[in-house]
Amino acid sequence: MRRSRLHCEPSEQDGTVNRLIALGRLLIPRLSRDPNETRSQRVFRRIRIGIVLLACLVTLQSVLLVFGAWRNDRQIERHMGVAEANVLDAGPRRSTIEFVTPDRVTYRPELGVLYPSELENGMRIYIEYDTNNPDLVRVQDRDASLAIIPAGSIAVVGWLIAGAALLGVALCEKRLTRQPAKATAAHQD
Repeated sequence: MRRSRLHCEPSEQDGTVNRLIALGRLLIPRLSRDPNETRSQRVFRRIRIGIVLLACLVTLQSVLLVFGAWRNDRQIERHMGVAEANVLDAGPRRSTIEFVTPDRVTYRPELGVLYPSELENGMRIYIEYDTNNPDLVRVQDRDASLAIIPAGSIAVVGWLIAGAALLGVALCEKRLTRQPAKATAAHQD
Protein backbone atom coordinates (compact mmCIF):
# COMPACT_ATOMS: atom_id res chain seq x y z
CA MET A 1 0.00 0.00 0.00
CA ARG A 2 1.37 3.37 -0.99
CA ARG A 3 1.19 6.36 1.38
CA SER A 4 1.18 9.98 0.32
CA ARG A 5 3.38 12.55 2.01
CA LEU A 6 0.38 14.38 3.41
CA HIS A 7 -1.10 11.30 5.05
CA CYS A 8 0.82 10.03 8.08
CA GLU A 9 0.05 7.05 10.22
CA PRO A 10 -0.90 7.91 13.83
CA SER A 11 2.43 6.57 15.10
CA GLU A 12 4.35 8.84 12.69
CA GLN A 13 2.32 11.84 13.81
CA ASP A 14 2.92 10.99 17.47
CA GLY A 15 6.64 10.65 16.79
CA THR A 16 6.74 14.05 15.08
CA VAL A 17 4.79 15.67 17.90
CA ASN A 18 7.08 14.06 20.48
CA ARG A 19 10.16 15.35 18.63
CA LEU A 20 8.71 18.87 18.53
CA ILE A 21 7.94 18.72 22.24
CA ALA A 22 11.48 17.51 22.97
CA LEU A 23 12.93 20.32 20.83
CA GLY A 24 10.75 22.83 22.66
CA ARG A 25 12.03 21.55 26.01
CA LEU A 26 15.60 21.93 24.80
CA LEU A 27 15.12 25.46 23.47
CA ILE A 28 12.60 27.04 25.85
CA PRO A 29 14.08 27.52 29.30
CA ARG A 30 12.31 26.52 32.49
CA LEU A 31 12.25 29.30 35.04
CA SER A 32 12.01 27.03 38.06
CA ARG A 33 14.81 24.86 39.32
CA ASP A 34 14.48 21.10 39.02
CA PRO A 35 15.44 19.36 42.30
CA ASN A 36 17.47 16.75 40.38
CA GLU A 37 19.22 19.39 38.26
CA THR A 38 23.01 19.14 38.06
CA ARG A 39 25.28 22.15 38.17
CA SER A 40 25.88 22.09 34.41
CA GLN A 41 22.15 21.81 33.72
CA ARG A 42 21.54 24.83 35.95
CA VAL A 43 24.21 26.81 34.07
CA PHE A 44 22.71 25.91 30.68
CA ARG A 45 19.20 26.77 31.93
CA ARG A 46 20.43 30.18 33.07
CA ILE A 47 22.19 30.79 29.74
CA ARG A 48 18.95 29.99 27.90
CA ILE A 49 17.01 32.33 30.18
CA GLY A 50 19.57 35.06 29.47
CA ILE A 51 19.27 34.57 25.70
CA VAL A 52 15.46 34.79 25.84
CA LEU A 53 15.67 37.90 28.05
CA LEU A 54 18.03 39.57 25.57
CA ALA A 55 15.67 38.77 22.69
CA CYS A 56 12.77 40.20 24.72
CA LEU A 57 14.80 43.37 25.36
CA VAL A 58 15.51 43.75 21.64
CA THR A 59 11.79 43.34 20.94
CA LEU A 60 10.92 45.89 23.63
CA GLN A 61 13.44 48.31 22.12
CA SER A 62 11.77 47.89 18.72
CA VAL A 63 8.32 48.53 20.17
CA LEU A 64 9.62 51.61 21.99
CA LEU A 65 11.19 52.88 18.76
CA VAL A 66 7.81 52.81 17.01
CA PHE A 67 6.06 54.25 20.07
CA GLY A 68 8.62 57.09 20.25
CA ALA A 69 8.13 57.93 16.58
CA TRP A 70 4.36 57.91 17.05
CA ARG A 71 4.70 60.16 20.14
CA ASN A 72 6.88 62.62 18.22
CA ASP A 73 4.31 62.71 15.41
CA ARG A 74 1.50 63.47 17.86
CA GLN A 75 3.57 66.26 19.41
CA ILE A 76 4.24 67.82 15.99
CA GLU A 77 0.58 67.52 15.00
CA ARG A 78 -0.59 69.30 18.18
CA HIS A 79 1.38 72.46 17.39
CA MET A 80 2.21 72.09 13.71
CA GLY A 81 4.19 74.58 11.72
CA VAL A 82 5.22 74.07 8.09
CA ALA A 83 8.33 75.54 6.51
CA GLU A 84 10.71 75.08 3.62
CA ALA A 85 14.10 73.71 4.60
CA ASN A 86 17.53 73.19 3.05
CA VAL A 87 19.22 69.83 3.52
CA LEU A 88 22.75 70.60 4.71
CA ASP A 89 24.04 67.07 5.27
CA ALA A 90 22.06 64.00 4.19
CA GLY A 91 22.57 60.55 5.62
CA PRO A 92 20.54 57.34 5.78
CA ARG A 93 19.86 57.69 9.52
CA ARG A 94 20.38 61.37 10.19
CA SER A 95 20.11 64.46 8.01
CA THR A 96 20.91 67.99 9.08
CA ILE A 97 18.59 70.72 7.86
CA GLU A 98 18.11 74.44 8.24
CA PHE A 99 14.79 76.26 8.08
CA VAL A 100 13.31 79.65 8.84
CA THR A 101 10.09 80.03 10.82
CA PRO A 102 7.41 82.60 9.89
CA ASP A 103 8.77 84.92 12.61
CA ARG A 104 12.17 84.95 10.77
CA VAL A 105 14.10 82.76 13.20
CA THR A 106 16.55 80.29 11.64
CA TYR A 107 16.75 76.81 13.15
CA ARG A 108 19.15 73.89 12.72
CA PRO A 109 17.66 71.07 14.79
CA GLU A 110 20.38 69.34 16.81
CA LEU A 111 19.07 65.85 16.12
CA GLY A 112 18.31 66.50 12.47
CA VAL A 113 15.02 65.67 10.81
CA LEU A 114 12.81 62.63 11.43
CA TYR A 115 12.37 60.12 8.58
CA PRO A 116 15.41 61.35 6.57
CA SER A 117 15.52 58.62 3.91
CA GLU A 118 15.98 59.62 0.27
CA LEU A 119 17.26 63.11 1.06
CA GLU A 120 20.32 64.56 -0.66
CA ASN A 121 22.63 67.45 0.14
CA GLY A 122 21.28 70.75 -1.16
CA MET A 123 17.68 69.58 -1.55
CA ARG A 124 14.90 71.97 -0.66
CA ILE A 125 12.12 70.15 1.16
CA TYR A 126 9.03 71.00 3.13
CA ILE A 127 9.06 70.06 6.77
CA GLU A 128 6.57 69.96 9.62
CA TYR A 129 7.75 71.02 13.05
CA ASP A 130 6.48 71.55 16.57
CA THR A 131 6.05 75.31 17.04
CA ASN A 132 6.66 74.89 20.80
CA ASN A 133 9.86 72.91 20.15
CA PRO A 134 11.34 73.71 16.71
CA ASP A 135 14.01 71.04 17.23
CA LEU A 136 11.30 68.41 16.69
CA VAL A 137 11.03 68.24 12.89
CA ARG A 138 9.88 65.68 10.33
CA VAL A 139 9.81 65.62 6.54
CA GLN A 140 6.35 66.65 5.35
CA ASP A 141 3.93 63.79 4.62
CA ARG A 142 6.05 61.21 6.44
CA ASP A 143 5.02 59.63 9.71
CA ALA A 144 5.68 56.87 12.25
CA SER A 145 4.47 54.15 9.89
CA LEU A 146 7.91 54.39 8.27
CA ALA A 147 9.47 53.15 11.54
CA ILE A 148 7.45 49.92 11.67
CA ILE A 149 9.42 47.93 9.07
CA PRO A 150 12.91 48.77 10.43
CA ALA A 151 11.81 48.17 14.02
CA GLY A 152 10.06 44.93 13.08
CA SER A 153 13.14 43.80 11.17
CA ILE A 154 15.31 44.39 14.23
CA ALA A 155 12.95 42.30 16.36
CA VAL A 156 12.79 39.45 13.83
CA VAL A 157 16.57 39.35 13.40
CA GLY A 158 16.97 39.43 17.18
CA TRP A 159 14.71 36.40 17.58
CA LEU A 160 16.44 34.56 14.72
CA ILE A 161 19.80 35.11 16.41
CA ALA A 162 18.31 34.07 19.76
CA GLY A 163 16.87 30.91 18.18
CA ALA A 164 20.25 30.03 16.70
CA ALA A 165 21.94 30.70 20.05
CA LEU A 166 19.37 28.56 21.89
CA LEU A 167 19.92 25.75 19.40
CA GLY A 168 23.70 26.08 19.85
CA VAL A 169 23.35 25.95 23.63
CA ALA A 170 21.08 22.90 23.36
CA LEU A 171 23.61 21.12 21.14
CA CYS A 172 26.48 21.98 23.50
CA GLU A 173 24.49 20.73 26.47
CA LYS A 174 23.59 17.51 24.67
CA ARG A 175 27.23 16.95 23.68
CA LEU A 176 28.47 17.58 27.22
CA THR A 177 25.91 15.23 28.75
CA ARG A 178 26.92 12.47 26.31
CA GLN A 179 30.63 12.71 27.16
CA PRO A 180 30.31 11.76 30.86
CA ALA A 181 27.97 8.90 29.92
CA LYS A 182 30.55 7.58 27.42
CA ALA A 183 33.36 8.00 29.96
CA THR A 184 31.35 6.12 32.58
CA ALA A 185 30.55 3.30 30.13
CA ALA A 186 34.21 3.04 29.05
CA HIS A 187 35.35 3.04 32.70
CA GLN A 188 32.96 0.17 33.57
CA ASP A 189 34.27 -1.99 30.70
